[in-house]
Amino acid sequence: MNTFNTEFSSPVKIGISACLTGDKVRFDKSHKKSDFCMNQLGKYVEYEKFCPEVAVGLPIPRPTIRQIKYDDLIAVSRPDGSMDVTEEMTEYGQKVSSRIDHLSGFVFMKGSPSCGMSRVKVYYEHGKGCEHNGVGLFAKQILEAHPNLPCEENGRLNDAVLRENFVTRVFTYKKWQDIVASGITKHKLIEFHSQNKYLVMSHSLQAYKSIGKLLGESKEPLEAIAEQYISMLMAALKIPATRRNNTNTLQHLQGYFKKVLDKTKKEELTEQVFAYRQGLVPLLVPLTLINHYLRDYPNEYLSKQVYLNPYPADLKLRFSL
Repeated sequence: MNTFNTEFSSPVKIGISACLTGDKVRFDKSHKKSDFCMNQLGKYVEYEKFCPEVAVGLPIPRPTIRQIKYDDLIAVSRPDGSMDVTEEMTEYGQKVSSRIDHLSGFVFMKGSPSCGMSRVKVYYEHGKGCEHNGVGLFAKQILEAHPNLPCEENGRLNDAVLRENFVTRVFTYKKWQDIVASGITKHKLIEFHSQNKYLVMSHSLQAYKSIGKLLGESKEPLEAIAEQYISMLMAALKIPATRRNNTNTLQHLQGYFKKVLDKTKKEELTEQVFAYRQGLVPLLVPLTLINHYLRDYPNEYLSKQVYLNPYPADLKLRFSL
């Protein structure tokens, strides 16, 4: 039976805004501890904490800071323009970006002028209103330097679909990092993709075809192909898997059992896939049945498909999908 393989070459490490771990580093000496990150996902990963405000020398507690727009420039300072830490925070972000290649993901504090990934408040000069289109100064450096790194905000992790999506990306990226660290070869690349084919299909059929074309037709050097591959893979996985795409993927997996299941079992699997398609049961139901049949009727190729078990089952992320 296919089960999640936790045998990585090193622990899965994720960067995280320090306040989300329970550290009282916010402006009012409070924290925003994430139950999911610390009490659930934390069982399987190690965190590296970052607080840009503290790193650039701001005290705890401290006056609030915000992003302020001056013509085409955006500064991070107190509302009156004092305590400007724009340069220091930018440099800190660049410094951190240069030494986090080992991280397999990053969780940022939503809305923060330093760590927010999107929709951060950007105030007009003199405090006359604001826009909700900013990116935290620290987060911006990380996102630009590491476009393939799985990143998410704590608030979005409250959404079952986005939470499952983020965790899937983290563990997939870690497996890729291990392959690269061991020395990438054409065989390893093809094997990795072979194991992730149905995972990709569940997120984007177009990406599934494009990646297959890259691996089958590209004449570029292996290193260039590998670089294109991981960029395309992570971009595809960032697209949330839809009920329609999951149903299509389940039907492909169902095909592997057509010669071994009797009529009753075939009908049972078909019924559960259809029930999922109709929104009557969660994704876990047909997947559990497929894993059950895989145990009774082993298939080496299917048993290696990441889609069936992309992360530790104890996280129970597919219960609500």
